[in-house]
Amino acid sequence: MLAGGIGGTTGDILMHSLDTVKTRQQGDPHVPPKYTSLMDSYVKIFRQEGIRRGLYGGFTAAMLGSFPGTVIFFGSYEYSKRHMLDRGINPSLAYLASGFVADFTASFVYVPSEVLKTRLQLQGRYNNPFFNSGYNYRSTWDAARTIVRTEGFGALYSGYKATIVRDLPFSALQFAFYEQERKFAQKWRGTQDIGFGLEVFTAVSAGGLAGVMTCPLDVVKTRTQTQITPSMSAKQNQASHSDPAARSHHPSAQTHSRLIHSGPRTVLPSTPTLDTSSVLTALKLIYKTEGVAGMFRGVGPRFVWTSVQSGTMLVLYQYLLKQMERLEADEGSTVF
Repeated sequence: MLAGGIGGTTGDILMHSLDTVKTRQQGDPHVPPKYTSLMDSYVKIFRQEGIRRGLYGGFTAAMLGSFPGTVIFFGSYEYSKRHMLDRGINPSLAYLASGFVADFTASFVYVPSEVLKTRLQLQGRYNNPFFNSGYNYRSTWDAARTIVRTEGFGALYSGYKATIVRDLPFSALQFAFYEQERKFAQKWRGTQDIGFGLEVFTAVSAGGLAGVMTCPLDVVKTRTQTQITPSMSAKQNQASHSDPAARSHHPSAQTHSRLIHSGPRTVLPSTPTLDTSSVLTALKLIYKTEGVAGMFRGVGPRFVWTSVQSGTMLVLYQYLLKQMERLEADEGSTVF
């Protein structure tokens, strides 16, 4: 569990900036979109907004869910996998099912941090003059407090179903690919230790392939958690007018208050609001209005992010696991 937590958190730290680029591409409400290619988007955010509140916007929120989420995930995964294999369940099915179980167990911890992280990544810096996301939070704490006050506590779990529908298949596919690739590599090498190069290759390829396959589900998740519906806008305006603290900060500038909307947005009349609990319906709406390109928006940074993040997480996990097993064996031999 500890090895998984360290591996997962390290991967998230390294790849947070690419995750921000992916979120901007998928959640950009403007037409035409401001962020297109991977490198152009990365450079544009870096030059205009910097690292801390630009590329690493939402980092604090991400870390709040990263370590505990990955600890719970790997603990649940190993427990489920071993029990299923001990009961004689087909290994491929055991890996797939364990991925499902692990992600569902961890989701109760990481989804609220995912909501905060995604909105802050899309927003960037406070009073951002370069990109109008529709959100304008001062900090992670301000985002959490504002969401709970104006939208209710349940809003921290907004897009929960979409997140689960994205992450369960991703985790299941990632670990199914990873375990099978490691088996092939072990058979090819004729040893359990496949070496650092193959450890990296199996982890990176498994994560990247699973990331590309689940990209349409990731688009639905991002838009569900960041979209602004008319009812949300009305609640925010009402809350802002009734909050003397919000009015006192900037009495003459409504765009600087804690409204969800920080200014006018250019959105096509045909662009749908994903006001539906059905992920399938949301996918159909995106396909109808934006085509296949809309469903795979942000696939470039998602592929790179899931590849490197999975590679870092799984390679570190295997390395730390071996070190811990070696320490336990050394302690056992010392006792006897």
